[in-house]
Amino acid sequence: MVQLSELASALNQTESKGIFSKHPKGFGFVHPDGETDKSNDIYIGKNDTKFAMDGDHVTVKVIHPKSDKRGASGQITKINERAVVETVGTYRALSNRQVKTLGYKGRIELFNDRISDTLYITQPLVGVLEEDVVGVKITQYPTDLKAFEGKITQIIGHKGEVGLDILEVLCAMKIPQEFSEEALAEAEAFSEQLTADDLVGREDYRAEITYTIDGEDSKDLDDAIHVKKLINGHFELGVHIADVSHYVKDGSPLDKEAYSRATSVYVTDRVVPMLPVKLSNDLCSLNEAQERLTLSCVMEIDEKGKVVNYKISPSYIKTTYRMTYSNVNKMIHQGREGHREALESYSKIVDSINAAVELHDILEGMRKDRGMIEFDESEAKIILDEKGHPIEIIKRDRDTAERMIESFMLMANETVALDFQKKKLPSLYRVHDKPKEKAFAKLMETAAEAGFSLSSNSHEAVNYFADEIQGTNFEKALTYQLRHTMSTAVYSEKNTKHYGLAAANYTHFTSPIRRYPDLVVHRLLHLYPSDHSNRTKEEWKERLPEIAKHSSDMEHRAVVTERLVDAMKKAEYMTDHIGEVYTGIITSVQKFGVFVALDNTIEGLIRVLNLHTGTTEDLEFDEETNTFTGKKSGKVYQAGQEIKIRVLAANKRKGTVDFEQIIED
Repeated sequence: MVQLSELASALNQTESKGIFSKHPKGFGFVHPDGETDKSNDIYIGKNDTKFAMDGDHVTVKVIHPKSDKRGASGQITKINERAVVETVGTYRALSNRQVKTLGYKGRIELFNDRISDTLYITQPLVGVLEEDVVGVKITQYPTDLKAFEGKITQIIGHKGEVGLDILEVLCAMKIPQEFSEEALAEAEAFSEQLTADDLVGREDYRAEITYTIDGEDSKDLDDAIHVKKLINGHFELGVHIADVSHYVKDGSPLDKEAYSRATSVYVTDRVVPMLPVKLSNDLCSLNEAQERLTLSCVMEIDEKGKVVNYKISPSYIKTTYRMTYSNVNKMIHQGREGHREALESYSKIVDSINAAVELHDILEGMRKDRGMIEFDESEAKIILDEKGHPIEIIKRDRDTAERMIESFMLMANETVALDFQKKKLPSLYRVHDKPKEKAFAKLMETAAEAGFSLSSNSHEAVNYFADEIQGTNFEKALTYQLRHTMSTAVYSEKNTKHYGLAAANYTHFTSPIRRYPDLVVHRLLHLYPSDHSNRTKEEWKERLPEIAKHSSDMEHRAVVTERLVDAMKKAEYMTDHIGEVYTGIITSVQKFGVFVALDNTIEGLIRVLNLHTGTTEDLEFDEETNTFTGKKSGKVYQAGQEIKIRVLAANKRKGTVDFEQIIED
């Protein structure tokens, strides 16, 4: 990390280097190399970009150094490395007149709206049709004298093909669609049957009543549990995780593919897996009544939720039942439709489920007592028809079974992390820093103005605040703002704790099918019992920082991809509901308008001109309070207010929805 004194010195010099982030309107900011504080970014006017594109690594001449009143500004003098070498977009043919005038046959409508220059095609690939989604290699970058040119390298899909819109996003975000032939061959070569050699040195948990609990459509079942009450009143919780590391060896073709992807990507209509389906949905999936290799973390937990004893070891299990959240919730909740039938159908695990619910309640109480910060916000499931068009958006709330499994996975992750810490062995950790200072200070002001107490970022203060706003009109807006004060959880070779979980030790152990860091943790759990030499520890100390950074970067790419697809499909859904009226909650107020969230999780923007107070007047924006006030009526718009809206427009490609305010009689 750059020291503040060094950064101040650098920004007061005439030159700096960093990554350029470009706004669709043309201006942008350069984030200096090695810096973490965005307040030290350098503003670049739209006429000072030297045609740099979003993500380019550039050299900047600092014209106005950072001061107390304003940030630094400058002009780009050199483009050191291009971020965009290949891209994805929709082919648009030019008219005959344009062809004669410009000398090009077509242009590419890019998915990335931060690239504002028109990308021209001299000669389209044979077979390319209007509105096909294509891959393009950049052959010439724009300058004062040259146009932005590219060459079509592949046809990703033809107009009208089901799922092409989502495929375009995946390709634009460089999410790999195919595995290498070597990786597929390696996966196919594994035997379907376990051998005696496979079981050597492993604990046999086949006699335990184990079960998986997942969604109805899940196919990569990588975790199973067993839970029982012990004679001493304690609980035994066994978390059994598919032993992917048995198949995916360090440096193998499969490992190279897994490392490159680092995570599976889950979008509306598909999963892009980290590993081939032969592993993710078969050999490493803990399918019912099949013997599978696992790594197990078996914990003895007392009545206060404390782990008093544990054992982490290679193992094998035979899953008793493949359970779904729906069926487990039916078993748990008396009076729910299907309760008695579920108990009869899964009679072997009734006692275990009862013990699991009791343990879950204890663990939830323990985490609440220590200050865990939890956002219990609903997710949306977007239902598509056979043509890929969204026809319904279902709000999904987490019920007891979902929370219970999460609770048990957290317990295993903490226990494994503690084991590495106690033994002082190098590993990966999942860490989460304290809230962002400026954003949190702003939230404290907003909370006070709304009449709530938020005295600090301590776990006690934040949880008191969360309890205080619960059930009020401000809950959605202030919870939204609180979430946006939070730092991003990342992977690290250093255990710097997890703020959100209020956990001193935390790693990711429970999902090696879909997360590369978990796979690395499994490898280390296999390795250290037989080799914890200084040489081995030093080797991993050198390797882990790059693995952590790459995994964090790829996770960020996956999250952005999933959000883009989600926004696109929600906007597409709203195109069928233009003119309809809804009631929503204002979640954010900006100088250009207010954002409103509907109950179905869709969020839209009411621009200032579409805010109607009931009289003709100007609205005044207050940056300090983030509010609009009508100059005549005194009408105030602020986060947390309920507001009635009409859907004005929706842009599928941009993933945006526009509302207007409806004046209630």
